[in-house]
Amino acid sequence: MKKAATLIGRILLGHIFLLAGISKIGGYAATQGWMEAMGVSGGLLPVVIVLEIGGGLALILGFQARLAALGLAGFSIISAVIFHANLSDQTQSIMFMKNFAIAGGLLYVAALGTGAWSIDAWIKQKGSDKTVKAATT
Repeated sequence: MKKAATLIGRILLGHIFLLAGISKIGGYAATQGWMEAMGVSGGLLPVVIVLEIGGGLALILGFQARLAALGLAGFSIISAVIFHANLSDQTQSIMFMKNFAIAGGLLYVAALGTGAWSIDAWIKQKGSDKTVKAATT
């Protein structure tokens, strides 16, 4: 159960960033305009796209996932404060809380790791195998 739950949790957390990053490529000009309307340089959009796609994939695959989770948690909080701070608007309030909830889940990944079904666990296991083999030879 734990192995499956950590994998599914990473997929659910990571897919939202992966899909958001991909959608920003398709709607590049509109996203850039919206960012600028909110007082954020549109020149940051490529960084956002790389963070969302790269971080989302890293979470899903479980590769350097703790680092990716920390980066995406910070991104989620910052974007909530910048883009969803109008808490008198119910939709924006929900988006604000959603970003903070996602950040909370990401902090769990950062603190507890990726679980057994991940590239990080596979790399760690391979390193342990080499250490054991070296110690016995």
